[in-house]
Amino acid sequence: MGPAEIGWRLRRAVEQRLPSRPLTDAQLVGPDLDWPGALERFRAAEGRPVLLGSEQAEALAGTDHAADTLAAADRVLAHRFTYFGYPEAVLGPEIDWNHDPVGKVDWPMLPSHRIDHRTADGDPKWVWELNRLQHLPWLAQAWLLTGDERYAAEAFEQLDSWMAGNPPGLGIAWRGAFEAGIRAISVAVALQGLRHSPHLTVDRFRAVVCMLAESARRCWTERSRYSSSNNHLIGELAGLATVAVLFHDLRPAARWEHDAVTALCAEADRQILPDGSGAEQAVGYQVFTAELLLVVALMLGRRDSRAPVALTGAIARSARYLARVVGDTDPAPRYGDDDEGFALRLDPSPLRTVRHHLGLVAAVLGIPEADRAGIRPPAASWLATPERVYTDNRSGTEPFGSFFAPDGGLVVLRSGGRRLTMDVGPLGYLSIAAHGHADALAVTMSVDGHELVGHPGVTSYYGHPDWRSVHRGTRAQPTVSVDGLDQSVIGGAFLWSRHARVRTHSVDTTRGLVDAEHDGYCRLDEPVVHRRLLIAPPERTTALVVDVLTGTGRHEFRTAWPLHPSLDALPHECGHLVLREGAPALQLAYACSSGNPTRSEIRGDTETNLGWWSHRLESRVPAWLVGSVVHAEAPVVLVTTLTPCSGPEPTVTGLAVEVRDTAIVVRWHDEDGAQLHTVFPTADPTGPIQHEDAAHPIP
Repeated sequence: MGPAEIGWRLRRAVEQRLPSRPLTDAQLVGPDLDWPGALERFRAAEGRPVLLGSEQAEALAGTDHAADTLAAADRVLAHRFTYFGYPEAVLGPEIDWNHDPVGKVDWPMLPSHRIDHRTADGDPKWVWELNRLQHLPWLAQAWLLTGDERYAAEAFEQLDSWMAGNPPGLGIAWRGAFEAGIRAISVAVALQGLRHSPHLTVDRFRAVVCMLAESARRCWTERSRYSSSNNHLIGELAGLATVAVLFHDLRPAARWEHDAVTALCAEADRQILPDGSGAEQAVGYQVFTAELLLVVALMLGRRDSRAPVALTGAIARSARYLARVVGDTDPAPRYGDDDEGFALRLDPSPLRTVRHHLGLVAAVLGIPEADRAGIRPPAASWLATPERVYTDNRSGTEPFGSFFAPDGGLVVLRSGGRRLTMDVGPLGYLSIAAHGHADALAVTMSVDGHELVGHPGVTSYYGHPDWRSVHRGTRAQPTVSVDGLDQSVIGGAFLWSRHARVRTHSVDTTRGLVDAEHDGYCRLDEPVVHRRLLIAPPERTTALVVDVLTGTGRHEFRTAWPLHPSLDALPHECGHLVLREGAPALQLAYACSSGNPTRSEIRGDTETNLGWWSHRLESRVPAWLVGSVVHAEAPVVLVTTLTPCSGPEPTVTGLAVEVRDTAIVVRWHDEDGAQLHTVFPTADPTGPIQHEDAAHPIP
């Protein structure tokens, strides 16, 4: 942190400890608000957009989507809640909003800033998820679909209970403006869906709106700044904008909307990079951020028949990037953290997949690439707009081919059904890089829509700290580790104190060539630079990965290839044979310039926490982590071939590598014939590596 941030944090800490009194309703919303009139205008949707209304419900009545929504609402009636990979919890007739039944933890009713969620025994994510009240829109939707007053009564009873049990500034639910912002979106939209219910009295309306006004105030005055201004700031601003737009009778509403939308437009440009990738280097947070922007753009577009170009443009370029990554059939990328966050939950899907996100964006903005690559989620039926708030005349019919996103640093190489990716981007966003993983130069592979080698997922935030540290680290990623250390240095659960820096030398997507290096291991007493060359000509079956490790001293050098949990792995000659349902799917072969490397394979190890795959937060399943390891003096060259199997027998034989003066020569034989690849590092160690193969020289 720089001096300005340190000073700001110190002032904020002092201010939090000063005695303060809660603001009165008049101070929050204005002294002369006509509450009965405000409620009537809210019911009439006067001057405000409608996100949940009877027209959508009538169109959905009797559909599978409606049935799923009613089933979700019935679970809420029974106080049954499921979050992340945890089992379902039944909360009983009276919900204790500060009790975590999974961890059996009661969070204290203290001033929120005094609760240290990072060192507490429980997992704050579970209780935060409950207190976001994102299940209330399901009750509103169920009431709109059926007219059954049980759903409306339950929604208002829960709101009454929540407000009574969570005074502003007290308890875990108010720990941070971000939680207030996400909760405000759900409560505001649910209240709009229930606006015609007889259970919405003037007194209730006043109580809920004043709570939302306090949330909005905190979203601005306590907003994330400096190194913390990542997706949290987007969530705070989106919550502020939602309250301002849907409750414009409040005296501060015009100022709140101006401040929120202005700041959101600036953050949209910062957090969605020019090439469409997410600045946080975490695809889950890119989806979350884009959907927060989408909620605000949708509201403004429905009210004003247009939305700020900075918002729609950021959502559109994010969608195009994600569509190009997943293509027509490829699996979603899994790099970086993912806490399964929703901006607004209008269907009971446990996860917002990349394809469902693209389907939602297509329904609202009409992005052709998103429409082609996306799958419409049930929520799209509530939010789809016949009138577009964004205009795009492109057809979206171009094939999803290879590309390089230079700002985010992702290379995608496609050939037939094969997709390779290589990460040449930064660790994460801002100085703490909170949600990035130490996976520089990671290479993944999928074939015909099936993931073979990939990122193993996040596993945990707070519930299992030992899982989290390993899955953020380098050993678990499809890259190279040195001496068992991470490329970057962990400073905390959401903090990296030292970042590996990547330098990209060259990318040629036409010829399938990527050349980059990172300096993460230059901090060692005997420093090492890791340079990786991915050679995957589109006409060749085998992809070649050349890892050049230069420096001094004797080290352990280890390649790692995390396999999807549906796959099995067997040692095979100089590598591993990967099987799907008993049939060969991928052959990995290894060689080293300093003698034969040792095969490494691990699955479901509870001591090292390696050999696991995480589909959901706070859960994991065993999965093979294979690779090679060598103990040698630097410099060392490790090579790996990745060959998708098209027949019953593996095809790569005779893999060997040798260093000849200024050249690295790699030989093997596969179904394409004898292969000879020669890599020429230039005299300038920072320059690009020149490469040629026997059949197709690259000048």
